Amino acid sequence: MNRLFKTCVAMAMTTVSVMALASDAVRLEATAIRDAARADLTGYHLVRDLTTEVGARMPGTEADKRGVDWMVKRFNALGFDKVWTEPVTFPNWVRGAEKAWVNAPFKQDLHITALGGSVGTEGAVSGEVVMFADLEALKKADPANVAGKMVYVAKRMFRHIEGAGYGEAVVARAQGAGVAAEKGAAAFLIRSIGTDSHRFPHTGMMSARPNIVAAALSNPDADQLERLMAKHTISVTVDVNAGFQGEYTSHNVIADITGSEFPEEIILIGGHLDSWDLGTGAIDDGAGVGITTGAAVQFLKKGQRPKRTIRVVAFANEEQGLIGAYHYAKAHEAELDKHIVASESDFGAGPVWSWVTNIDEPLPAWMDVAREVMMGLEIPYRGNHATGGGPDIIPLFQKGVKVFRLNQDGRDYFDLHHTADDTFDKIDRDAFQQNVAAWATMLYFFAQQPEVVTEQK
Repeated sequence: MNRLFKTCVAMAMTTVSVMALASDAVRLEATAIRDAARADLTGYHLVRDLTTEVGARMPGTEADKRGVDWMVKRFNALGFDKVWTEPVTFPNWVRGAEKAWVNAPFKQDLHITALGGSVGTEGAVSGEVVMFADLEALKKADPANVAGKMVYVAKRMFRHIEGAGYGEAVVARAQGAGVAAEKGAAAFLIRSIGTDSHRFPHTGMMSARPNIVAAALSNPDADQLERLMAKHTISVTVDVNAGFQGEYTSHNVIADITGSEFPEEIILIGGHLDSWDLGTGAIDDGAGVGITTGAAVQFLKKGQRPKRTIRVVAFANEEQGLIGAYHYAKAHEAELDKHIVASESDFGAGPVWSWVTNIDEPLPAWMDVAREVMMGLEIPYRGNHATGGGPDIIPLFQKGVKVFRLNQDGRDYFDLHHTADDTFDKIDRDAFQQNVAAWATMLYFFAQQPEVVTEQK
């Protein structure tokens, strides 16, 4: 009996030793990939070149097409095993000239930009400004106090590491013009959905197509308007040339690194290739495409080929309603059960400060090692919390694909978001490289480890 006990103990100790050695090997390999990714500037150079050689990539423009062609060439030049495009068709919204000014009692220009989906004025439109604190106040307003007037919603966005103020403020941009139009307003203005104090208005898409012009004032101009209104009745003129012009077909650009053991199993990452037209689309979302591509190319190196397929998607037309993302989910619906996990980088280039998952429990054994390796980048694990994986991942998440998310510090993201200030010089290289290292680490664990997350019951 004593001999049997000793044998069992010895076998248990051997098993523990083997497991420890395996964990050590995984830790060393993951750390090596993490550190190599942090030093590799492939992704950083991709954003630099995309924003320099193509610039802004407004959906439906000539630059949109050039951006797609450019991305195909860059994926091929980097050595991805398979690169292809998939068509994405959508209504083509076009922005033209736009201006506004105060008429009386103190004439002066206002810095505005039309909101996505706005109609034009077909000649200048003028009227008395009536102000509402937020969308709810506008909804409660008597139509008699709105009809024929310039509606202005003054809701201010607050700053937060996770961008929490955006959801609270952006509903005015999404719905406000529709509400104002129903009450007979002549035009709709909002304070920009942003946290900056620069004279750059923030554009963005509306969720409806109201028949009145809709535009955003820069935050300083919104402050100016409110100071004027505190003293006088104010009249404003808006002159905007904008509207929908037929349809346009862009493309999702997709690149695969084929898995060596489980090629049919897909780890999907990416960002959106399109941008608004005011800046050059560096933080939104050239950075996301560069970060995820820079992480993926670590697995094109000799001896580091992934066991599962790593797929990078540069999504088309995220800005006007996740249009490329929904096209992808529909086109690949039959194989979504083979999409093991998905995530997107679309919150600028600020440092990653935490990560979360949304996979089946019990969690795979390698998660303990992953947490340790990520802490080498000062990125703690926040748990298996609810997350959608990023905007373009939402259609996949809705269909049951498991997701993870690397949370970036977004306290200055909405200073730049959807403005002329979204340019390459705003990207901090060290923070960008920390992102690439974090994404490469996640790819290593999801693509290389034996446990498949969808089998963890």
